[in-house]
Amino acid sequence: MRKIQSLLTCLLISLLLLSGCALNESSSRVYLETTPYDTINNLDGVNMKISGEVSPTALTIVMENNSDKNCLYGDYFRLEKKIEGRWYQIPVAIDGNYGFNDIGYDLPSGEVSEWEVDWEWLYGSLEPGEYRIIKDVLEFKDTGDYDTYYLAVEFSI
Repeated sequence: MRKIQSLLTCLLISLLLLSGCALNESSSRVYLETTPYDTINNLDGVNMKISGEVSPTALTIVMENNSDKNCLYGDYFRLEKKIEGRWYQIPVAIDGNYGFNDIGYDLPSGEVSEWEVDWEWLYGSLEPGEYRIIKDVLEFKDTGDYDTYYLAVEFSI
């Protein structure tokens, strides 16, 4: 009798553990981190918009500087997905370290620039949904003197 009770107890515990694992797999968004960007698109006169078609792995952005500021931006970007009205960071698909080219693209006052981004190497192919891409833009004042702003543009797959 004790043997049967022990077997049933082990079976019950195993079922509970297995159901917990299945729950965690199906609700993976619970483990996504919310956006760290509280303030975006607050660099007056400087904005981003999408140019052309958006694919699940790439898009082209137009950077516009309609201010009197001299700005710089680089290759760094972040992708986020909107889930139930909130923005979540998309985890990278790469195991280990990765990096971006350390380059500064000049965006002088009154200028427009196009920037092409292919994120397949970092995020893979995106599933249908609402997304946004976030870029940091520096308002350059003098050597070592700049302010960092974050610009975002939303898109759908």
